[in-house]
Amino acid sequence: MSLTLGYSPCPNDTFIFYGLVHGKISGAPVCEEVLEDIETLNSLALKGALDMTKISFHALTHLREQYCLLHAGGALGRGCGPLVVARGTVAPDELKNKTIAIPGQLTTAALLLRLFDTQIGQLEVMPFDKIMGATARGEVDAGVIIHESRFTYPEYGLEKVIDLGEWWEQSTGHPIPLGGILARRSLGAQQIGRIDRALKQSIEYAYAHPDEVRSYIQQHAQEMDEKVMQAHIDLYVNQFSLNYGEEGEAAIFDLIERAEQAGIAPKAEAPLFVS
Repeated sequence: MSLTLGYSPCPNDTFIFYGLVHGKISGAPVCEEVLEDIETLNSLALKGALDMTKISFHALTHLREQYCLLHAGGALGRGCGPLVVARGTVAPDELKNKTIAIPGQLTTAALLLRLFDTQIGQLEVMPFDKIMGATARGEVDAGVIIHESRFTYPEYGLEKVIDLGEWWEQSTGHPIPLGGILARRSLGAQQIGRIDRALKQSIEYAYAHPDEVRSYIQQHAQEMDEKVMQAHIDLYVNQFSLNYGEEGEAAIFDLIERAEQAGIAPKAEAPLFVS
């Protein structure tokens, strides 16, 4: 029986999951891909619709009873956080008085914005790939951008207000946790461990077979310049994607704790990982 696996069509995810969904990993379960944007994946996970899925770490705070976090496949690093952009010059402390587009209520980008300034409240949800255009047209005062948008926002005549990842790193000393891979707890510890190992091997396979993987990545990033595509992979796939390790886990726990203390996320008793 195949397992449903949700992830985005962004280059970092298609790079990571190519080996797993194309049967390249010996002993791995058969996986049926479900390609959606991150906020849609967050929503599907909240409904319990997927066996495994990429999610925002913000969404994870609402999912811990039903899902556990895998050690591999996540997006966590330095210099890779979401940016707030605007037309013209806007000071960070002015954001509380602005209408700001966000790529989803449960995205980590939205969580970081609210942790940066708890007085920010005028938020408008829209697809991540529509935010720069809406900001440039003046439909919103500012926008929180993610993914490849951080490489292309100057083309829209936009200026950076604040790098939320940079703010997080300077405030906490941790790398920025953006998203991770969840598995349904009901799969059982043995199957979850098997999936976790296969996921790490899928990343290793992609690194070892870049030419083979490239066509699959390009298929889902058709309008993206190849240099931007590679920069996207280089930024979001790193040593933390293979295993969070102590440094990565500390960053994830700190983000969750801050969200709970700020009243943005519910407290959960279920362990984050299945040992």
